[in-house]
Amino acid sequence: MGVAVKKSKPHLYITRKKNVCGGDPVIEGTRVSVDLIVEMDRAGHSVDEIVAIYPHITHAQVYDALSYYYDHKEEIDKIIEENKEEYWIKKTAGETWRK
Repeated sequence: MGVAVKKSKPHLYITRKKNVCGGDPVIEGTRVSVDLIVEMDRAGHSVDEIVAIYPHITHAQVYDALSYYYDHKEEIDKIIEENKEEYWIKKTAGETWRK
């Protein structure tokens, strides 16, 4: 018996485009990123609230973004970390322009 390989499942509403949000995964046809949806979820916003804030997206799209997150947790967590101000302060601490 071989080792089971986890296959990536398709996410119908999630896309990546080089020139949209730096190539990060977004809800197709929007600039609403998966990491934004995850951060709103973590902040306690319900799917209904997220759709009310962004009325051009649907409940299914939000749920697909959350599903994408759980299928690509490490990648999205890295994007979230790299978008924090503290990350960039630490990363650029030795740069001459910071002084």
